[in-house]
Amino acid sequence: MRTKLFYFSEFLGFIILFYVLNLASIGGLIYPFAFSMLFALAWANQKVWILAPAYLIGAMVVNFSVVNGICALVTIFVLIFPYYIHVMCKKGMKKWELFVCAVISQTATICFQALNGINPALIVVNIITGLLFCFICISFFEPLLLRGTAFKFSNFEIICSCIILTAFSSGLNNFNIYNFSFLKLFASFMILASVYISSAKSSLLIASLIAFGSTVCSNNPVYFAPLIIWAMCAGIFKTQQRIFSLIALVLSELVCGFYFQFYYSFGIIEILPVLIGSLIFYLIPKKCYDEISCLFSSGSQKLAVKNLINRNREILHRRLENLSEVFFEMNSVFKKLIKSEMSPEQVKEMLYGEICNSICKNCPEEKHCHRTFSNDTKKVFEEMITIALEKGKITILDLPSYLSSRCGRANMLISEINTLTNQYKNYRQLVGNVDTSKLLISDQLFGMAGLMKELANEVEPIVSFDNSKENKLIDELAFNNIACSDAVVYDKNARTMVTSLVVRDEDVEKTKLQSVVSKICGNKMSIYEIYPSVKAGLTTVNLKTAPRFDCIFGIAQQNKSGSSLSGDCHSIERLDGEKFMFAICDGMGSGNEAREKSETAIGLVENFYKAGFDNETILSSVNKLLNLEKDEMFSTIDICVVDLKSGLADFVKMGATSSFVRREDGCEILESGALPIGVIQEAKPLIKKVVLSEKDFIIISSDGVNDAFGSDSDYKDFLLTIKTTNPQEYAQAIIDRALANNNGYAVDDMTCIVVKIF
Repeated sequence: MRTKLFYFSEFLGFIILFYVLNLASIGGLIYPFAFSMLFALAWANQKVWILAPAYLIGAMVVNFSVVNGICALVTIFVLIFPYYIHVMCKKGMKKWELFVCAVISQTATICFQALNGINPALIVVNIITGLLFCFICISFFEPLLLRGTAFKFSNFEIICSCIILTAFSSGLNNFNIYNFSFLKLFASFMILASVYISSAKSSLLIASLIAFGSTVCSNNPVYFAPLIIWAMCAGIFKTQQRIFSLIALVLSELVCGFYFQFYYSFGIIEILPVLIGSLIFYLIPKKCYDEISCLFSSGSQKLAVKNLINRNREILHRRLENLSEVFFEMNSVFKKLIKSEMSPEQVKEMLYGEICNSICKNCPEEKHCHRTFSNDTKKVFEEMITIALEKGKITILDLPSYLSSRCGRANMLISEINTLTNQYKNYRQLVGNVDTSKLLISDQLFGMAGLMKELANEVEPIVSFDNSKENKLIDELAFNNIACSDAVVYDKNARTMVTSLVVRDEDVEKTKLQSVVSKICGNKMSIYEIYPSVKAGLTTVNLKTAPRFDCIFGIAQQNKSGSSLSGDCHSIERLDGEKFMFAICDGMGSGNEAREKSETAIGLVENFYKAGFDNETILSSVNKLLNLEKDEMFSTIDICVVDLKSGLADFVKMGATSSFVRREDGCEILESGALPIGVIQEAKPLIKKVVLSEKDFIIISSDGVNDAFGSDSDYKDFLLTIKTTNPQEYAQAIIDRALANNNGYAVDDMTCIVVKIF
């Protein structure tokens, strides 16, 4: 029932629209508006089975005649026939096809006009004007009827709406019943609504357009003065209470009619349209005006939001600065908590004292051993402690002959030394692990402090928004049939411009989106982030200045012969949209245990890089974490971080094999260095920066590949012979050659990553 009521009200609305536009004319000679509106609404996906009868009824009410009926039926047939042909073929109609159909639809009208002796020039002007008006209507109704009221009108669409309003006012000028002016009713409602929705300036524009439409039709500017006075009075008394603007407009009409006598006649019938139009304005709920107001919202209304953003960035900068200082202080505190390890002399002194207290204290020979021969006894005890610490335990064979013959507690002495040295070793390992943990936490705190400092510096500059580019973007995107409800353009820094757009879900994948933004912003922009908007059906697309370079990559792998699982792991991650991380982790040996070790190491490295830590902090922390396991299983780490904006590459190695940069004029070897990860706590990574150029290839591989070539020089010579520019083929060619060098047998797991810069 509700759907039927909606279609019926839509049908009545179209009848009124076509009736008014059939009355509309330019100087009473050119009538191009009704058929143009019909084709424009059909293009905007309005139901043809509603439009066609509404158009026929509207035309016949204006002029009930056989000739007018034939003209209307021909227009409807030329619309419906190709429309349903395209529907059956499941093929969309192109815009130029619509215009051709619009011209053909007027053949009957042209014929009857020619028979009646109408000037051919007027006929041509009527068709051309109709096509222009059709284009204007399409440009307006397409965003309004297809996109909805969530989208702000572009400047061009506002101009189109002004022209349509003028044409509609031209028809209303001839729509009078017993001196009841529907033009006045419409004008009073539109002026009050525009004052409330937008501003007093907008109401003056609306009043001028309606008056101009009346003048175009009648060649009489009688409505100019009264309508402009209405708009001025309604704007002056604009408040949150709509009643004041309403009263001001009605009173200004009384002054215009009774005092200034602008009209030929003025009475109750002439006042009634203004009263009814004002009452309709007042009865429409406030939320309807609020929803429509966003269509005409200007960029200046976002000024408060933009100021708030900059204010919040300033507050965030200060808090991050303070937070970074807190982490720096915590780092210092944790470093002070680390206990310094006792020297060997101190250890021996401590254990010597414990042995004397436990073994020699109640011995009858204590005074003889520790007073008469104190130095000799102490020296012998410390030698036995040293042997126990080095070997793990002592036996009767390690006791000097003179001590074993003289000491009655030799066996107890050996047992106590072994027990105490073993306890000390366990204690030292425990303390070492605790200290390592403290040092690890200290490193993390230092890294967090640096990260906070970096974020603080990033949000410190005031964001400079570009309102002109924002408005141009919305207009240009709308022209390319991309609905953009909001756009923000600002300079992140001297080299990076950022744009944030809110568009329809279906517009996100359109190729024109990126090219239009690049054109308006004046440099190549690339999409780096897409996420749903707070409103259903809309998506936020963030773009920023594209980096100088991009890259593609290929990966090739081969398990060790006879092994079902590779001990090599690799990772390829995009970091913050402008950097790529390529990494290979080679666990010692092959199979499941080596795989688990390398997966742990590569997972830690990957997540640290994503968090934004620097190279040294990452590998130092990962090394300490893995060192805590004490499982004698080590991994090599080979990392390359490529900055696409600057063209710099960081090569970071811990026990990894040599990497290569193949250039157009040669090949650079980046030699291996540093201990594998997890061997000792204080191992430092080898870090080297390399400047990249277009068409460079980066080659990183595990030791199974490098060892197959025998030497870095042989590996380099082979790389210079590869002709392919496809990085996947490049990587596979390296693996194939490495296998061929070992007669098809993989001595170790093999992994190779090749990156091409362009």
